[in-house]
Order: sequence, then C-alpha cells, then structure tokens
Amino acid sequence: MEQKLNRNQFKSQARLPKFAIPSYYDLYIKLDLVACTFSGNVNININIIEKTNFIVLNALELNVHEVLFTSSHNQEYRPSDAIMDKDDEILVLVFDEPLAVGEGILRIIFYGKLNEHTKGFYKCSYVEKEVKKNMAVTQFEAVDARRCFPCWDEPALKATFKITLDIPSELTALSNMPILDEKLNGNLKTVYFEESPVMSTYLVAFVVGLFDHIEDTTTNGVKVHVYCPVGKSSEGKHALDVAIKSLGIYTEFFSTPYPLPKLDMVAVSEFHAGAMENFGLIVYRENELLYNEKTSTANRKQIMTISTSHEVAHQWFGNLVTMEWWTHLWLNEGFATWISYMATDIMFPEWKMWTQFLRQTSHGLRLDAQEQSHPIEVEVHRADEIDQVFDAISYNKGSAVIRMLQSYLGEDIFQKSLSLYMKKYAWKNVETEDLWSVLSEESGINITSLMECWTKQKGHPVVYVNCKDNLLEFKQSQFVSSGLQGDGRWTIPITLSLGSYNNQRNFLLESQSQSVDISEMLPSSDGKLCSFKECDETLWIKVNVEQSGFYRVIYDDELSARLRKAVENNCLSAADKLGILDDMLALCQACKQPLSYLLLLLDAHRKEHDSMVLSKLINVCYDVVEIITDAMPDAVNELKEFFISLLQSSAERLGWEPKPGESHLNVLLRGEVFTALASFGHDKTHKEAMQRFQELLNDKDTILLSADLKKAIYFAVMRNVTTTNRSGFESLLKFYREADAVQEKERILQTIASSPDPALVNEVLTFLISDEVRNQDINYGLSGLRFECREAAWRWLQENWDKILMKYEGFLLHSFARDFVTLFSSNEKADEIEAFFASHVQTGVDKVLKQSIEKIRIKARWMESIKQEQSLPDLIKQLAHKGY
Repeated sequence: MEQKLNRNQFKSQARLPKFAIPSYYDLYIKLDLVACTFSGNVNININIIEKTNFIVLNALELNVHEVLFTSSHNQEYRPSDAIMDKDDEILVLVFDEPLAVGEGILRIIFYGKLNEHTKGFYKCSYVEKEVKKNMAVTQFEAVDARRCFPCWDEPALKATFKITLDIPSELTALSNMPILDEKLNGNLKTVYFEESPVMSTYLVAFVVGLFDHIEDTTTNGVKVHVYCPVGKSSEGKHALDVAIKSLGIYTEFFSTPYPLPKLDMVAVSEFHAGAMENFGLIVYRENELLYNEKTSTANRKQIMTISTSHEVAHQWFGNLVTMEWWTHLWLNEGFATWISYMATDIMFPEWKMWTQFLRQTSHGLRLDAQEQSHPIEVEVHRADEIDQVFDAISYNKGSAVIRMLQSYLGEDIFQKSLSLYMKKYAWKNVETEDLWSVLSEESGINITSLMECWTKQKGHPVVYVNCKDNLLEFKQSQFVSSGLQGDGRWTIPITLSLGSYNNQRNFLLESQSQSVDISEMLPSSDGKLCSFKECDETLWIKVNVEQSGFYRVIYDDELSARLRKAVENNCLSAADKLGILDDMLALCQACKQPLSYLLLLLDAHRKEHDSMVLSKLINVCYDVVEIITDAMPDAVNELKEFFISLLQSSAERLGWEPKPGESHLNVLLRGEVFTALASFGHDKTHKEAMQRFQELLNDKDTILLSADLKKAIYFAVMRNVTTTNRSGFESLLKFYREADAVQEKERILQTIASSPDPALVNEVLTFLISDEVRNQDINYGLSGLRFECREAAWRWLQENWDKILMKYEGFLLHSFARDFVTLFSSNEKADEIEAFFASHVQTGVDKVLKQSIEKIRIKARWMESIKQEQSLPDLIKQLAHKGY
C-alpha cells in the first residue's frame, strides 16, 4: 500500500521529478509507412542524482514492452512495474531495489502508430504520379516528443542525440544533423545521423518522404538545403536566398556563428503551424516555403520572408539559448518575431517593415487589454495549457516590448548586450532575469526594475495627456477594454514631438502622474516665448513617437483636434498616423472616446496615399461597420457610402492592373482596397470583379487577373452568391479541386465562407470539415466567416461540436472556438455561448473561449455606448455626402 501511495506522488505535477537527469539519447526507429506504425528503442544515458526506487519520464500513446536499467558497474535492474499515466503523460518505472546515485543507461523498447493530428510523430499524404502516398513528419513543440519516444520532455533537460532511422530505400530521411552513413538492406535502408550537440527534446526532428532539393553554402561554410515536393524545387529559391542572407545577418548581429554544420528546410504537405524551428531542420507547411513568381502573391512573398527569418533566428534565440520553462516562452517567440522584422528590413528596406511591425504591436495591445489576458511571463502548470500561451502576448506583446526597450537603450547598446547574452548562455537554459542581468550590466541601467512591470504583470497603460498653459500633464492608468478599473502601474518610456520630429523630448513616467514644461519647445515671437494655446492651430503634439512604446495615448480635445489637422495636412509619419488610428479605435471600443471622434479622424484621411495607413484605415472601417450594423442598422448604408468615398481615390490611383515598377506596398494595397469596396457594396467594383472572373472562367491564364488580385475577385464573387445563384461558388470549388498550387487553394478557402446566404455558409462549413480540406487549412475558411451569417454558423457549430472535438486537436480547436464566437456583440449571446460550452468538453481551449466571450461583452458595451450618441446618424449622413 505504501509503494502505491508513493507512485501517486507523481500525479498532477507540472514538472518531472529530478531523481534522474538525461545526458545522451541513442534513438533507433523503424518506420512502416504502409501500416503507418513505428517501432524503436532508445538508450538514454542518465545520471541518478538521488537514491530512488523510481524513474519518471514522459511518454504518451506508446506501447512500452521492455525496460532495462544498467548501472555504470554493469549491474542490471528491471522494473517491477511500468505505469503509463495518460492523464499526466508520464511513464513511472518502479524498481524493487533502489537505484544508487551515479550514471547508468536506461534502455526502452517501444512501438506506436503514426497519428493524424500533426503532432508528435505523424503521417501526412502526398500524390506522386496520381498515386497517394504517405510521408512521416515530427512536430514536438511544445510537449510531443513523448508521443514518439520516452524522454525527459522539458526544455531545461537538454541532452545530445544520436538518431538512426530504418526507412523505405527510395525515400529521403532528414534530421537535425547531417547523415553519417547509409546502409541498404533490400527495400529498406538504415540512415545514421551524426550526434547532435545538446538540445531540448522539443527541437529533435526527422522527416521521411520523397523530395527534390536545391542548396547553397554561406560564406562561413554552412550548407543550406531546401527540400520541396518533387518537381517544385525551383519554388524553394526565395526561401533559400532568405535563409542564406538571414544566417549572415544573425551571425554578425550576435557575433556568434550558426552552431551546426548544416541547415535544412523542408516543405511538408500537412503541418499545424506555419513552420517549426527544429535545430538544423526547419519544417514548413508548403505555402510558407514555396514561392512561384507567377502564382504567388506579393503578400505571400513577404510572409515567407518574415517566416523564414523568424525560424532561422530561433537557431540562436531558442535553440542555442533556450528558455528554462514555458513561462519564459516569450524569450523564444518575442525575440524571434522582433528580429525577423529587423532582418527583413535589412533585406527589403523598401517594404518599410518597422512601420508594418505596428500590426504586431496592435495585436498584442488588443489581447492585452482584456481581463482574460496574462503576463508575458505566465505560469504554466499543465501540458494542455502550453499551446494556449503561443498567443499574441508571447509573440506580439513580447516583440513590441523588446522594440520599446531597444528604442529606449539605443540600438548599439542593445545589440552589444544581446551578443554578450548569446556568448554567456550558449547551450544553456535561461530565465527572463538572465537577459535583464546582461542588459543591466552593459547599459548601466537597472533593467530588471524597468522591465519587470512589463513582463510580470498583465496589461498595459493608457497615458492621458492634457495641456494647461505650457505644462503637459501626463497621467497613467491600466487600459482595460471592458471598462473595469485595473490597478497596474508601469515605468513608461515617454517620447513626444512638438510640431516637428526635430523637436523631441524623452523621459520616464515612473509615477501615476507627472507634468512637463514644454515652454522651451515652443516657437518664439519677437524673442518672447508664446503659450501653446496662442500658437497656430497647426502646431501639434504627438506622444509615443513612431509608436515605439507599448501603451495607448488619449489626448484632451484641443490636442486631439490639432492632431487631426496634422493628419489632414500630412505632417506626421506613417507610423504615427497608423498609431493614432489604432489608439482611437481601441479607445472607442473601450468607451473612453465617442465613435464620432473616430469618424472625424477617418475623414481627415481623405487625401491619404500611404499604403500602410490606408491598410489600417480599411481594417478600422470593417470594425465600425460591424458594430454600427448592430447599434444603428438604419445608418449602415450611409456609413458604407462614407467609407467608399474614403477609398475611391486610392482605387482610381492604383487601378485594377499591375503597373510596371510599382512599389511592393502598392501591390499589397490594391487587393485590400478592392476587397473593402466589394465588402461595402460598391456596385462598380462588383461589376468589374464579376467581369474579370468571367474572363478567368473563359481563360485560366488570362492576364486580367493577377495573383495579387484574385482574392479580392473571389470575395466579390462570393458576396454575389446565394443558394439560388450558385454558379460562382461551384466554379470556385472546381478551381479548388483542380488547383496544384497550395496558395491558390488557400485563397479560395479564405473567401468561400463570405457569402451573405446562411444556407450556403452552412454548406461551406460542412465542406471545410470534409476529407477534401486538409485539417491544417480549415482555419483559412473559418477566417472568412461574416457576421451576417453568424446565427447560422453558431447553430452549425453547436450541432457539430462533439464531432469536431473527436476529430481535431490543438490550435485548430482554438480557431473553431474563436472564429464563430467573436462574431457576436450582445450579452445575451455571450451568456448563451458560455452556457453551451459549460456543458461541453473544451479541453485545451478554455482560455481562448474565455477571451472570445469577453470580446463579445466588450462589443456589447460599445454598442450600448454608441446608441447614446444621438448626433451620430447626422454626422454619418454628413460625412457620406461630403465626398460627392
């Protein structure tokens, strides 16, 4: 009875006990791609650091049928019991005779099945000469190495790995390290890989399939290979070029060379994320790696560049220097996100990546303003919690806070500190405090004191700015979209410009409020300083210059009016105009500013030509249309007329046809503008789109439909489709079924749920979960759901939820929970949704559900606030007719 109680001590623990620590894995796996099974054995060198009757490690969905521990004195111990605990994902080995302190080898023989959930060791299919075949892929982050082989599956328990695979002889095997040897044995071959340096289990990887490849070598002698589906190796060239350049950029930036002899990148047909940074073997879904000049869009080229730069950056941030536990995930993802923009900006300066980076900041701010947000350093207690922290806080807020700190310290000090950090902690595990320590030492500033408020508490501040005479009064409070009073307090790097970017002042707002005298920043008249209120109304004050800080700003009415005038006169940078728009939308959604202020700000952009500002403007317009549809339905048509008038000049300037030599940013904007015009019901846009779609039906190679414009055309087609007028939908389904390019399939999926007809949307949703759509691609279709059909979509989800839970796992469940739920904007619907999920299993999606339901309640509060703005319908009418 006592021994049984001892076994139970390992249940419901966040971490493995430290009785034994691994140092080396010798892993052998034999693969059967017909039966979709694998068998293997692993010899693990471990160090028993405490006399014990137990060895506890991770294992899940494996059959273990032989275990042997051999001590350094060659004494053999076989466990009296081997308990596989599915709930805690552990294997408890019980020994009658205690194992003494010292080194030994744990040998485990096991077998398992290749799963279909794109996690652990899984199968996916591809077609060769019209024959469907299987390939095998690993995806171990965060905690799924245990599904492939028994191991200590925690990032801090690094070890070296020697991997051997038995595979069909005609296939290619890839792993973290180069191939050491291959031996043929009839229809099989044994592939031996070199031993790896120390790494965490979540970074171990192997892929077995049929590929073509291209390669190149860096100036430092690192061989880079890109493995593509057969016949598509030329489509890997862009990714290869980016990888080669990124390796050079990071080697110089960190003053630390890439630590492995090779870097492979491979495109696989099914993958749950965009890509995964396994040490020396980056795995991508096909549309994240393959780029075709004729069929791929400019947007896809940009996404691929950022993605490749991001995954290559992880070879340093994450792989060489690794977080100690998932609490510090942001050290991986926040830094890789931030530096991927830096690398992309170096490679393509004309893309203006640091202005585009503000989308990352915006996503982070939006989630972080919710009560259901969490700190950057978030406590993780269960394996099923980990996937939910791969979110906008770890990636977007994390990267934005890094950018804020870099801006405060200066690029040189920041870069030198990161270089020292890499050298000091190479091959080790770190916590956030380790980074702060290096930055403090190099800068001479107490970075821990400065930054803990940003990483250890959830939320962010809103800074109130009021001008009284020549004093600017600053006051901070926690910004919470729901209207609840938060008690957070931050040390905020404040930057401000007055009338010119050459006239700036910076300081730290460390208390709740502070006043700053701006007299010396003001222009003088006849040698006398004037007061700010006496200055010309075109003199403006902008706080959070270039949006480098992670906070919102709310101005008094006079400062706000001056900023609108500065926007209208094009006095501000694109980053600041974008930031003012983003702040105003957030302030309105939180009921801290009336919607009329946002509409007047939008009106100030009638002459706007900057692509990124216009892109942000379009997204703001979508949010406003959605809320006005519920709050003031009678005003919706005139609101759409107003938004059409804002975009018409851009549509005429850009035109439907690509222009020789036009900028990358204009190419991106063209599709966004025409999609928006179609969304707002612009007749001329719909007619032109339908004509061009007819040309495509007549001739698939027509030059009237560039890849960059297809999504806008397909969207317009679906907006005109109903159950009684299905031809456009049927044509898109035919295109989908015949498409060879994965990016064409993606475009179609992103638009086919956009019909205003509920019955057709139901049909689309059923199609999305059919065998015709790969699991990884379902989220493309869900992202296209429109609020007009939300009731029908919600009914469909309720009817199919049990089936969805049985069929899907992980991030895909997040999409189902989020993309349906957030379409609503009433407390009654929030209550209904909450009640439904309270009585249905929701493992691993509880946090996403709570965040989604909170978004409904935020919109419900905003909607009620808008209803109180009695003059709003007249303002909308006035703005709608202003452009004519």
